[in-house]
Amino acid sequence: MARPEGVKAAKAKGKKAVSKPASLEEEEKEFKSIWEIKQRDFALKDKLNKQKLLDSLLAKTESLSELEIALKNKLITEMLAI
Repeated sequence: MARPEGVKAAKAKGKKAVSKPASLEEEEKEFKSIWEIKQRDFALKDKLNKQKLLDSLLAKTESLSELEIALKNKLITEMLAI
């Protein structure tokens, strides 16, 4: 009985050794680079969320509460400071 296509490829893939970094220093470098990427990603997401919040506050047609006005002014100040 013939095996379905892909069975041999799946078996061969399962038998391959997983490549590991050669040393602790390489693992540390890889971790640091991943961490830096995550930090930049988080900073960009945070900035984007603030921009969306400011857009929603500016788009409101009804009058804003004191808290919303304070938040709007704070967000505008932060955007202009950058």
